[in-house]
Amino acid sequence: MSVMGKSAEGKLSGAREYLTFRLDQEEYGIDILKVQEIRGYEAPTRIANAPDFIKGVVNLRGTIVPIVDMRLKFNCSQAEYNTFTVVIILNLRHRVVGIVVDSVSDVMELSSESIRPAPDIDSVIDNSCILGLGSVGDRMLILLDIEKLMSSTDMGLVSMGD
Repeated sequence: MSVMGKSAEGKLSGAREYLTFRLDQEEYGIDILKVQEIRGYEAPTRIANAPDFIKGVVNLRGTIVPIVDMRLKFNCSQAEYNTFTVVIILNLRHRVVGIVVDSVSDVMELSSESIRPAPDIDSVIDNSCILGLGSVGDRMLILLDIEKLMSSTDMGLVSMGD
């Protein structure tokens, strides 16, 4: 039996977990279920004629993984590589992709009540790729539909059809 909106597992009903990370001054969240692993940054092998934000590929235990620098993709003021720079390895519909971010913050559980629709404004991120804005205390997270973002045509990655 459910008590005070909690399910049998003790989690808030309708709550989802998001991995949060920083790009420049902003904090973003992506569905934790899409994350395969988090690794330190290592320079990938460059691919000729790839867009600037695709840094290249790495060999991850036999799988060739394209590496997308989200800081360049989102036009951050600077993208410096330091000890905090990490690569989040995503598993998206049988496709493995790595994204470079400034740092990983933590995993947060957000209920649907704490997520608001994103305002309809022009930005470097296609609005259809933003799930909404999550608020936790005084923190504001931009929640991304990372699968939709990675499969958008401007990413230059091959089709991620089912």
